Formats: sequence, C-alpha cells, structure tokens
Amino acid sequence: MAEYTPMIKQYLTIKADYQDAFLFFRLGDFYEMFFDDAINASQILEITLTARDGGADEKIPMCGVPYHSAAGYIEQLVNQGYKVAICEQTEDPKQAKGVVKREVIQLITPGTVMDGKNLLDKENNFLATVSSFSDDSFGFALTDLTTGENRVSLLSTQFEEVIGEIYANGVKEVVVSTEFDDKYKKAMIERCQVTISYEDNCTVVEHLQQLTEGLEDEKLILTFGRLLNYLIKTQKRSLDHLQQVRIFYTNQFMKIDLYSKRNLELTETIRSKGKKGSLLWLLDQTVTAMGGRLLKHWIDRPLLIKNEIEARLNMVQTFIDHYFERLELRALLKEVYDLERLAGRVAYGNVNARDLLQLKKSLEQVPGIYQLVTQLQHPYADNLSKQMDRCESLTDLLKRSIKESAPMSIKEGDIIKDGYNATLDQYRDASRNGKTWIASLEKQEREKTGIKSLKIGYNRVFGYYIEVTKSNLQHLPEGLYERKQTLTNAERFITPELKEKETLILEAEEKIVQLEYDLFLDIREQVKSYIPRLQTLAKVISELDVLQCFATISEERHYCMPHFSEDKLYIKDGRHPVVEKVMQAQEYVPNDCVMEQGRSLLLITGPNMSGKSTYMRQIALTSILAQIGCFVPASEAVLPIYDQVFTRIGAADDLISGQSTFMVEMLEAKNAIVNATSRSLLLFDEIGRGTSTYDGMALAQAIIEYIHQNIGAHTLFSTHYHELTDLEAGLENLVNVHVSAIEENDNVVFLHKIKEGAADKSYGIHVAKLAELPENLIERAKEILNHLEQGEKEIAVTKEESMDLTDNLQLSFFGETKSSYQKEEKHVSTKEKDVLKSIKDMDILGLTPLEAINKLYEIQKQLKG
Repeated sequence: MAEYTPMIKQYLTIKADYQDAFLFFRLGDFYEMFFDDAINASQILEITLTARDGGADEKIPMCGVPYHSAAGYIEQLVNQGYKVAICEQTEDPKQAKGVVKREVIQLITPGTVMDGKNLLDKENNFLATVSSFSDDSFGFALTDLTTGENRVSLLSTQFEEVIGEIYANGVKEVVVSTEFDDKYKKAMIERCQVTISYEDNCTVVEHLQQLTEGLEDEKLILTFGRLLNYLIKTQKRSLDHLQQVRIFYTNQFMKIDLYSKRNLELTETIRSKGKKGSLLWLLDQTVTAMGGRLLKHWIDRPLLIKNEIEARLNMVQTFIDHYFERLELRALLKEVYDLERLAGRVAYGNVNARDLLQLKKSLEQVPGIYQLVTQLQHPYADNLSKQMDRCESLTDLLKRSIKESAPMSIKEGDIIKDGYNATLDQYRDASRNGKTWIASLEKQEREKTGIKSLKIGYNRVFGYYIEVTKSNLQHLPEGLYERKQTLTNAERFITPELKEKETLILEAEEKIVQLEYDLFLDIREQVKSYIPRLQTLAKVISELDVLQCFATISEERHYCMPHFSEDKLYIKDGRHPVVEKVMQAQEYVPNDCVMEQGRSLLLITGPNMSGKSTYMRQIALTSILAQIGCFVPASEAVLPIYDQVFTRIGAADDLISGQSTFMVEMLEAKNAIVNATSRSLLLFDEIGRGTSTYDGMALAQAIIEYIHQNIGAHTLFSTHYHELTDLEAGLENLVNVHVSAIEENDNVVFLHKIKEGAADKSYGIHVAKLAELPENLIERAKEILNHLEQGEKEIAVTKEESMDLTDNLQLSFFGETKSSYQKEEKHVSTKEKDVLKSIKDMDILGLTPLEAINKLYEIQKQLKG
C-alpha cells in the first residue's frame, strides 16, 4: 500500500477486517466508498460513480452519500441482504496529527437492524446461529436485537428441522463457524434466502454466564455464545436489554414442518408470499405490535398440554362474557406503544424524547388495564395481573421531565420541562428575562444613586457595564462600584451581581442546550434500570392482547369452544376460516367430520373444484386453532390433541433445488410417513398424480396401506383413482367419503357437501367445460372417454382427425372448418409397419447423438422411398 495516500491506506486497513460489508467511510459530511465497494454501491443505489486521486497512477473509483441522509441508503443495502460497516472519525480533526483516527463503530446487517421502514411492527427481526456437533445434532439460537428476546434449542440430526425453524421464525441472517458444512450453508441460502455470517468464538464469560444462567447443556451455552460474540463484535455498544435465554423444546409444541406451514398458509400465502389470505391475517385482531408478534409465535407453536390449552380457552370465554370490559381493554391497549422495542432503543442508546413520551403514554394506560383485568375475577387473569408491574416511579419521572412538545433531536434543547432541574430553570430565566432584569437593575441603581442619567450598556469586549457621566461621579458613594473603563466623558463600572448575571445571560443558551442533553442522558440511564420490568410488563400486555383478539374473532365469526378427546375427532358444521371470510357475501357450505376407532382413514373422492382440498385444510386449521387456544369455526367440536400435522397438498416444482413436482410430492410424503405417530394428523391430496396412472395408483395404495397398518394416524386422503375405493373392504379403519355433485342438462353443479361412500365419477370433462375449453375438444374428449370406459385401450386417430382438431382450435380465414371428425381408420402399409418395428427394436439409450441423427435420417428416407 506504499503507493497510496495515508488516508487511502487507512481505508484499506479498516476494509481488510470487513471484506463482506460495504464500508461507509466518513469524510466530512459524506460517507464515501472506494474501489469495488464504490462500483457495486453505485449500481445498487443508483448513485454517481466518480474517481479520486489516491496516490497511485490510476484514479480510485469513488462514490458517496450525504451523512444526514445515509439511513435510507443503508436500509436499501441491508434489505437486499448486504452488510454495512459504519466507519466514523474518533478524534477531533483540529487536534489530529496526520490522518484523523477512524474506526468502525457498528456493523449493520439484515439480522441486526434496529429501525427502518422494513422493520415491521408485528414481526420479529430474528438473527440466528446454527452449531453442528459430533453426535450430528444441531444447536439453534435466536435473538431479536430490537426486543432483546433470546431463545435456544437443541435440534435433531435432521437438518430439515433447522430449515423449518429458520423458515418459521423469518430469519434473515444466520451466524455459523468458518468450518460449518458447505452443503448446509447452501441449503439455507437457496431455500431460505438468508445472509450467512461467521463467528468462531463461543465463549464470552462475563455476558454469557449472566444470560445463560440456569442452562446446563454445554451445547446450548456454546451455541448462544457464538451469537452473543457476534453481537458484541458487530454492535460495539450496550446490549443491556438482552433478556435471559429461554430454552424451547420442539417436542413441547405441535410440530408443523416447513411443507405443511406453507401448504396450510399459516402466516403467508403460497402465491403472493404475503400475509393477506393467511390464517394469521384472519386472526389478527391484536391492537399492539407486541401482541401481533406473540400471535404469530403462538400460530407457529400450538400447545400440546391440555391444561394449558384449556386455560387459554377459558380466558377467551371470559373475555367473550365480559363484552364491555373487552371493548374498554381494546381501547386502552390501542394507546400502548411497543414497550419491547422502546426498551431496546433505550439500551441501544438511540432513543429520543418522543420515544420516551410514547413510553410515558403507554405506562399511563397500565393502571386502567390492571383494574379491568382484576375485575374479570378469573384465575388466568389474576395471574397476569400479579405480573403487571405498573412502574409508577418511572411514569412519574417521565411526567416531570420530558416536554410534550419535545423535538426529535436530543441535541437542540427544548426537551426538559420547567421545574425539573434548578440550574436549568436558572439558565432559562436568565435567557428569557435577561433584558427585563437589566432594565430593572438600571432603574434600581438610578433610584439608589439619584443619578437619572445612569445607564447599563453592553459591548462584546467588556460585556455588561454601568455608565456614569463624569459630572455625576461626585454623587456615587465611595466603593459602590468597581471601575472597569474610563472614557472621555464618562466612567464605566461593574458589580459582582451584574457580572454574575452577565455570565448567566451570555452563556444561558449554550448552557441550556448542553445541560438539557446531559439531563436527557441521565434520564435515559434511569429508564435503562427499568428495562427488565418493562419487558415483563410487555409480555403480560401482549398475552392479554392475543387473548382478547381470540375472543373478538371468535365472537365476530361465530366460532365455538372446542373440547378434547383422546382419539376422537368430531366436527359439526366445520368451515375453512379463511375461505369463509374471503367469500364474505356468499354462503359457505359447512361440513361435518368424524374420525375415531374404526374410522381413522377417510378416502375422499369427488370432482375437481368441488372442495376436497378445502375440506382437508379446514380440518387441520381447526385443530391448530384449538391448540393455540382459540375457538374454532364450527357449531360443535371435539378434537384430539395432535402432536404433529403433515400435509401433501398442491403441486409445485422446487426449481431452486432442481426438483420436479413429483419429486417434491414424494419428499413431502416421505417426511410425513417417516415422522408421523399414531397421534398425528395427515393430509394427502392427490398422491401419485405426477407420474403414470399405474405407477401413481400403486404408490397411492401402498401409502394408504402403510399408514393404515404401521402408523394408525388420523388421515384424510383425497384421490381421483376411483379404484382405490375398493380398499374399504380390506382395510378396517378406512372409510369412503365423497364430495357430492349433480348433473343438470349435461352440466355439473358442485354441492360442496361431504357424504358417505365413494363418488361415482370424476366429472373432469365437465370441469373442462366450465373452464370454457373449445366445444369440439370437449366433444372429442367425451368420445375418447366412451372408448376407454368400454375397455378399448388404443384409439386410432387419422391424419385428417388430427388436422381437424388443430384447425378447429384456430380461427378460419379460408372457408368453413370441418364440423366433426372423420371416423374411418387409415390402413397402415407394410412399409410403415416395418419402420415401426425397427423403431421399437432400436436401443435408443445406446446410441450416440450422431448415430441417433443418422437413424432418424434413414427412417425418413425409408418412408419417403
């Protein structure tokens, strides 16, 4: 680096430690980027690329963004998965000898964003770490820097479970060791679109022991240690808001794998990847950001313990019974800001006066919330009220200290209320009333001395002074004033009192701003001591919010309280909650479902578009709703507590992994079959449709038999293979049901009603007709279907018939098209039979490309000859 200027050498030295980040290098009022950073950033941010003389023969690429508007550019980069290292000057340029010292004060990454437009109120911004151990298990830890939440778990030997956790928690960045297996990193990047970061140190004794107190498993401590080290190195500031690490055991909650969460559209839809149209969208009647995040967490992790589920359900019923109290609670909760993220900003040091006003307003609602909850007289409510720390002393501090009109900036003054600090009041009094005091002092001194021409003046050199003309000096008592300056016609004096006031007046504005800033920092430190209490309060309020949300949605949509059974499922008038809401004015057709001993596997037949998939999904969603503690869309429901839900619904290629629709189908089926237990719920929709008819039917039957004989789980299996309905005679727990439809005037009408028994036909051609395929195509399909139903496996098609089909699918500009297919079969010549035989006998896989082309040429020549 000898050829570069000292400043560029400094840049390259710092950049060497942040190779995977854009280095925002502070120069005056700009953050500058150089070399490849400048080239890449100019393209991504669409800013001008310039050049700078750096001491070398060629100029260095350079681009920059203004310091005051850098936040938007940083957010743009981070949202696209990049990292940004903020490099600031760390010494006063006036005192610097040579190049001003600079260092990175923060690394902003997708998992460590503290604010910005894309930091959604009702979603966590989790940073994760994954550790692999010699026994093939994986340590998995999460932290949300904005709220201080920390979780850790030990996952199984299947990396698929890690992928599922990353997906479920919306993780954007994963920290791993430099030796972490490349195949796992590739899987996370391709399937979850995460940013990968590296940290090898797993031990930070001071912080780690405090946060992991109570953890005994060394693997969990090491896993969280990696995450904590990464945070300390990248954030370089106080992390006092980080909460005690909580262990979560995946076997303590209903397991819903990645495929099933996607297929059931629990938190986002398959098509748009957005919230609207998902179960979360339907349920979200929360009124606080904290409640919204907790609701998503509950949906991701339904409960398994009956007592805990019923406690939530009983509390929901209590809220329904206390309608007016619930309305009042909702009104109070609407005034509560995001306590968790406010606490995080306090600890992080980027809180402003308006944030503290939001905190004050939130705390002012707590007494009212406490009173309402205690009035409910319910054990669950009583337990929550006991945890509700009202933080009265903090509320009082914020009421006394922060002005309601405080600005966003904390360095411009006008933040602190009058009466909070005596010195500040004195400065303000001097600033506001200085001229009045001077005029008053002048009047007072005239009366005291009897000199009517005495005046008090001011100049920049001497400050304030008392001026007496020489003709009046004789009237001044000896030693009354201290002489300051002699003029031709007058003398100027000062007094200790005037000098003191002068100091206050002249320095008041400057001292006011600095003192207000110092007082604000002191208030912030006092607030920081309340962080653990605020986080506990936030948990209580978020839980109340979710429970009142369940009560609101249950009452609005006429849901019922579910009850639980060991192995019986009975749903009367069940509905798909999301489809029902989307239909709005249209009447949703409810359906019953019964699964019990001797009826654990329902084989569902019926036409396409009739509602088989919707029916299957609504059973799963009803079970999930019940196990998160919400009422369910039915008039009556008795449910088992399922340990897992698996679905194989819909068809989609996994293009990123290079897997076809059928391969995805088989992988999802395998995941369910391998992991399901007798206490699981399985949904299989159209298994085997991605391959040939006989292959597909054979696989579908084998899967049904395997589930029936080896797993015994409650299973809904929809199919178009009507031959499978014969299995009812041989499998004692399999029952045929179908979605009914009727034919009227050669048209099909779907009744969307589940009935006992097998469907008599699939109505596929009728569905094609509804889709408005060409009429002649529909007629031809009927003709082919008749042949097949009569047992004819081969249907001859003449050249004229083929042309007739093609012509009729296009507009005719040259006369009328044929109205029907010719029925005569063309006789195949001996020559053509010989060619066909040679093709059948040909070893295609053994041919080289050139040999194949030559064979094709010979065949064409033989047919023309």
